[in-house]
Amino acid sequence: MGFCKFLFVGCLSLVSLTSLVGHAETVKGLYQVREPVNGQSPEEREQATQRALDTLVLRLTGDPKAPQNPGLAAIRKDPQQIISQYGFEAGPPEVLKVDFDPGTTDQALRRAGLAMWGANRPSILGWWLNDYTEGSSLVGDGQAGATPLRRAAQHRGLPLRLPLADLNEQIVGTGPNLESADPSALRSASQRYNADALLAVHAREEGGQWQAKWQLWLGDQKEAGSAQGADQAALADAVMLAVNQRLAPRFVVKPGASAAQLLEVQGMNLERYATLGRLLEPFGGRPQSVDGDRILYRVNGSTDQLRAQLSLARLQEVAGEPAPVPAVPVQPVAGGSVPAVAPAPAPTPQLRFRW
Repeated sequence: MGFCKFLFVGCLSLVSLTSLVGHAETVKGLYQVREPVNGQSPEEREQATQRALDTLVLRLTGDPKAPQNPGLAAIRKDPQQIISQYGFEAGPPEVLKVDFDPGTTDQALRRAGLAMWGANRPSILGWWLNDYTEGSSLVGDGQAGATPLRRAAQHRGLPLRLPLADLNEQIVGTGPNLESADPSALRSASQRYNADALLAVHAREEGGQWQAKWQLWLGDQKEAGSAQGADQAALADAVMLAVNQRLAPRFVVKPGASAAQLLEVQGMNLERYATLGRLLEPFGGRPQSVDGDRILYRVNGSTDQLRAQLSLARLQEVAGEPAPVPAVPVQPVAGGSVPAVAPAPAPTPQLRFRW
């Protein structure tokens, strides 16, 4: 049965399909924030709620100025407008867990004119090396040292994976390799994990503070920086915040700032239809037509943003001939028998991709 015949069924069962083609991940708990507290007094709860709101806005925008946007003044004054529930969790540390309502939160940010990053984000494989006085340790999946890294990634809305840190990976995950401008060695060892992005962090304690140099590769694009924190947990949070702020501009969509485009995707099937719908959700993607295994979407977003988003599912761009501009006949010119021809408006820019 062809994709056209599946499309109606796909629309009905879209919610039940959760697997992704490609390696991007849907961040779970994106609208749930945990903030440490010192007790459960009303003042402490209010302050922690404000911090949780700031954390959420940073997760969704990657913009350090966004929490102070004047358009959010009413929400900052009364965050309960967008909170569905909250409660305290025993520690250590004791935390206030705040669940924000996705619908009303998104509406509030859009009204403020803020660019937003959807829940579908590039998976990140993190090579993290800690230097101690007695030696170095590569943080592996399942180790105690992985806990602060995972908490920091969740706090900043990033889908983080960690290597197993077996003997072969410990040989690769050295300080020189993690600080090298050439990621070849790390990329070769990372292939087994099928992540979208590669993060290399070399951390050490100096003068009572933890400091780190980090590098991030997503495709051919590289970001780098340094961070510091009072302890390993604070350092991990600082690194993940910086990574969020570097990645977000490639994927955020600002309301009303982007032109409508037509996007054609080839090689469709039911599972890919579900995946594509999630990928295009931040761009307001709406199916326009289906022809065999090809589907045409109308989307709102810049070409660069769309390319970055579709790359998460490993779609490949297809070079195509521009759509011809049809001639539109008009009324005959006065005194003549040959009708004049006026050019039609230029067609909406169109991108073509295939699985």
